[in-house]
Amino acid sequence: MIIPKTLEEIELMRESALVVSRTLGMLAKEVKPGVTTNHLDKIAEEFIRDQDAVPGFLGLYGCPSTLLTSVNEAVVHGLPTDVPLKEGDIVAIDCGAVKNEFYGDHAYTFEVGEVDPEVKKLLEVTKESLYVGIRELRVGKRVGDVGYAIQRHCESHGYGVVRELVGHGLGKKLHEDPEMPNYGRRGRGKKLIEGMTVAIEPMINMGTHHVSQLKDGWTIVTRDGKPSAHFEHNIAIVNGKPELLSTFGYVYDALGIESDEEKEFRQHELVL
Repeated sequence: MIIPKTLEEIELMRESALVVSRTLGMLAKEVKPGVTTNHLDKIAEEFIRDQDAVPGFLGLYGCPSTLLTSVNEAVVHGLPTDVPLKEGDIVAIDCGAVKNEFYGDHAYTFEVGEVDPEVKKLLEVTKESLYVGIRELRVGKRVGDVGYAIQRHCESHGYGVVRELVGHGLGKKLHEDPEMPNYGRRGRGKKLIEGMTVAIEPMINMGTHHVSQLKDGWTIVTRDGKPSAHFEHNIAIVNGKPELLSTFGYVYDALGIESDEEKEFRQHELVL
């Protein structure tokens, strides 16, 4: 059952989401060749706690870390390690935080130094697909409309759309109803309603959509060993339309990137 939120609850969720947004912005300055994902995990936990929040993943479902860090062919759920990042890698950092009893949960895939142009294109298209999906998040539409839009955008570029992992409702639990697949058929699935809050998160592979799980019980990798990208936002439906609760603005500020791709989804201007 979808749990709609009041406007007051949505504002509390925005606070939680922005804890994660600021954390990803802090990490953007730290992602570079030679840095380990264990180091990123340690400083992320400290940063979240300094914001009067607690890590949302740590201990949940037995998760041993604050961050999930997925490098290159790892799609999602990669555990932090002491292996240094190297020039040309990509690392998807998925982060959660709890504040005011509500979860924030979103992700960004970072370039480590200079990456191959074809990998850069994968990241661009995956991030584009996130906003393509968000545009479909309107009262009266259905879950399948969101998934169809993401799938069509990514497959038109020849990429594989992961089936086994999906976005989800978000609230006082990390995973609420409904599931939000990145594939689907228009007009199918649950109806989208006022006040619903979700995490939309395209997980897109350069090659096959097929994935496997490593023996650590967490890390999901592409079956053909090709790179994968992951971007995630938290969104509420307010006055029938999508409203971003999270932002990549802190990441862009840290990286010196100019972007207004979020502008149409923000009813509240953020001071970054």
